[in-house]
Amino acid sequence: MDNWFQAYSSHPFVPFTLSHWIALIVFAAGLSFILLFAEKISRHPGSMKFIRLSLLILLFISEVSYQYWAVTNGVWSTTYYIPLHLCGIASIVGIAALVTYHPKLIKLNYFIGIIPALIALITPDLLYDYQHFRFWKFFIHHMAIIWTSVFLVVTASVNVSWGTMFKAYFWLVIYGVVVGFINTILGANYMFLNGPPEAATPLDYMGDGLWYYLNLGIVALVVFALMKLLHGALIKNK
Repeated sequence: MDNWFQAYSSHPFVPFTLSHWIALIVFAAGLSFILLFAEKISRHPGSMKFIRLSLLILLFISEVSYQYWAVTNGVWSTTYYIPLHLCGIASIVGIAALVTYHPKLIKLNYFIGIIPALIALITPDLLYDYQHFRFWKFFIHHMAIIWTSVFLVVTASVNVSWGTMFKAYFWLVIYGVVVGFINTILGANYMFLNGPPEAATPLDYMGDGLWYYLNLGIVALVVFALMKLLHGALIKNK
């Protein structure tokens, strides 16, 4: 494992092999723990503080270590390493929400944090297997993004209404327009607005050209609506 922190690895990642399945099992176990014990956790300030701090550390170290890896290996560029993807923004919003417990941040993070990170976990756009730092960073970071989103929304008294959902969707569209301009300036593909990633993902079925953008918008709205309905179920079973 001499090249654990280097730019390249001789151990490529292969989806749905043992290392991938173990990562998914760990994620599912953490998510199940949060959902099953949310009520008990919310009644114990010590447990709340410990989990908040743990998630905060995971998110912060994941992002900082990723930037440090890119810089030290001489591969950092504005084209790839600015945290403008939805998962990157969800991570930043999640950190702010964990620190402040602000209801608006919690609700926004709920809508933007879960599905993109879940898709990333199931269909990773990843070159490195477990012998490399990037494997661990990728899975820990995306797990923590989802755990944070779910933890915040099931332990905080926030009202996620249809109005909340449409506001979150509106801000997503505005953010997408801004990122689109940034992509044009930098020649980047943040939020995969210029096309799907190399890994096989649901974005492969969004079509081309204008249809790609229209389908992205429609799918995002449908997903947000499903997330609104899911929130009702989560709170009901709390």
